[in-house]
Amino acid sequence: MSVLQTPVTVRVPATSANLGPGFDTLGLALDLYDEITVEAVPSGLHIDVTGAGAGEVPLDETHLVVRSMQAAFDLLGEKPAGLRLTCRNVVPHGRGLGSSAAAIVGGLLAARALVEGEDRLDDAALFQLATDLEGHPDNVAPALFGGLTISWVDGAAAAVERLDCQVPVTVFVPPTAVSTAEARGLLPATVPHGDAVFNAGRAALLVAALLHAPERLISATEDRLHQSYRSAAMPESYRLVRSLRVEGVPAVISGAGPTVLAFARGIDDACPEGWALHHLDVDAGGATVR
Repeated sequence: MSVLQTPVTVRVPATSANLGPGFDTLGLALDLYDEITVEAVPSGLHIDVTGAGAGEVPLDETHLVVRSMQAAFDLLGEKPAGLRLTCRNVVPHGRGLGSSAAAIVGGLLAARALVEGEDRLDDAALFQLATDLEGHPDNVAPALFGGLTISWVDGAAAAVERLDCQVPVTVFVPPTAVSTAEARGLLPATVPHGDAVFNAGRAALLVAALLHAPERLISATEDRLHQSYRSAAMPESYRLVRSLRVEGVPAVISGAGPTVLAFARGIDDACPEGWALHHLDVDAGGATVR
């Protein structure tokens, strides 16, 4: 077996999906990072978690990083006898900043590096596996590749187009989580044709605005497909988005929420009491291994 005898460390960025109108399609990598270190050991599974999720996530085979590593090992056809996993988490859990995508991408990359399997599991295959595990590609794409990503699924095949993008980002993170399943459960089975047309146009405009026309961002971030339907699960977040937009600030719900993302600086005074505030930039490199 070609198992490394030295530790492998993976750093994975936070991500924001949807960005307003780009529901389940657009994603952005942000310079806030989780870091995992994995080492092959003679036997057993040893997990240590610090930061976000400490004391909450399981410390056994059901841990998402471990499950992701196991999926990669199964595909590669080999695995270490035992593992020591250390997670230093900064990306908040259940807040719409891609914590599950970071765990999946981090686990897959760590497993591939640990058994020296890049020739058997290239980036395209790893992206497909990450999409299968996550259920959709919009967060795993920027987590893996960085930048601004447009992702979709052809049949069962995940695909991505990555673009370079630099735009200032401020995120307002509330103290309580909202599960993705709960947020998705609030969406209707169908939407009016006019709303679908509206979002198609705004999503196309948003790509242009992020690349070279920032003056269009307030219009480009308008949405009619998901944010208002989810407002009951995150009323304070929705109020913050609306109040920022009234002031001309392009603000959206990040992913499934409840974090609020704004393409702006100098809006710290809008942060509700008890919320965390982060000034972020776009991460261009995606997940890295060392």
